[in-house]
Amino acid sequence: MNHQKVRLGSGLYFVATPIGAARDITLRALDVLASADLIAAEDTRSLRRLMEIHGVPLEGRRILAYHDHSGAGARQKILQALADGNSVAYASEAGMPLIADPGYDLGRQAAEAGHTVTCAPGPSAALMALTLAGLPTDAFYFAGFLPNTSNARKSRIEALRDVPGTLIFYESPKRVAACLSDLAAVLGDTRQAALCRELTKKFEEVKRGTLAELAADLSGQTVKGEIVLLVDRGHSETVNELDVEQALKEALETHSVRDAADLVSDMFKLPRRPIYQKALKLGKG
Repeated sequence: MNHQKVRLGSGLYFVATPIGAARDITLRALDVLASADLIAAEDTRSLRRLMEIHGVPLEGRRILAYHDHSGAGARQKILQALADGNSVAYASEAGMPLIADPGYDLGRQAAEAGHTVTCAPGPSAALMALTLAGLPTDAFYFAGFLPNTSNARKSRIEALRDVPGTLIFYESPKRVAACLSDLAAVLGDTRQAALCRELTKKFEEVKRGTLAELAADLSGQTVKGEIVLLVDRGHSETVNELDVEQALKEALETHSVRDAADLVSDMFKLPRRPIYQKALKLGKG
């Protein structure tokens, strides 16, 4: 047996579960599942199967369903169990709880009520994909799932254009080709990106290239499996000061100082204030 019963204090224990390979669960996670007074899960069937694989007995305990559609009723049962001094284990369907999975309201309300909230950590598709993508890891932004419709999706991508880190998205295999096309349209064809599919599973695959290359590669293809998309941050081109000054001189011939500064700062994607100061000096010259 890979687990042991331990004495858990009263509190909420978030439990990370494998994103594919069942053996990726931690020994501590198994101990928590074996020992908690009450078990709750996003998907009761998948957790029950995972516990069977690892020989963790329920011993008369039932698994309470807690997901986006179970409503406040299930959450209230868990909070009441905590109030009664019980230990509660909550497992997401795959990966770390709360990362594109339910549980935020449960954790927040449990903490606000003064209960201990902790976690038995484990696999995360977002972090594994970041490790494999070959993109910068010094800073990253997890954006979850993008909107379903193209217009809403492009709007959201536009808001992320200047994030100074690698962008991480989860995406449906049905929408991934359209998503890549929209990413290329908004962020530019040449941004480096990676598509990670079926991580830890038999058909694990990582494709790297520009957004345009990945979009073309998937065009007309049927994709299957769980997908993580990663996109490199934007890299500003070096701007020649002489070019900026020449553009300001030309703009000042037909525009006010204020309008010329606005025009040139937009043209070169530069902060407006220093451009305005330069325009003032040129206007007086």
